[in-house]
Amino acid sequence: MTRPRLCRRIAFNPQVKFFKPQGIPLRQLEVVILSHEELEALRLKYELGLEQIEAAKQMNTSQSTFQRILASANKKVAQALVEGKAIEIIQ
Repeated sequence: MTRPRLCRRIAFNPQVKFFKPQGIPLRQLEVVILSHEELEALRLKYELGLEQIEAAKQMNTSQSTFQRILASANKKVAQALVEGKAIEIIQ
């Protein structure tokens, strides 16, 4: 039996749900899904400049879990930028 997932604290609700390359219709693009958790990790680490330990406390998670969330977010954003994919932010 797996361990139950803890509630993570998300203090940011984005107004925008999609980002896409300019000049290409969305229907022609592949979409990368970015979760609210991943967006919050990016925001805490890069926009607010918090250290991972402090950011993990803000999200109510362990530092290693925060690192995994952040690594996943970085990979998805890099893939979207390099391969010209759209990014969809989901809850």
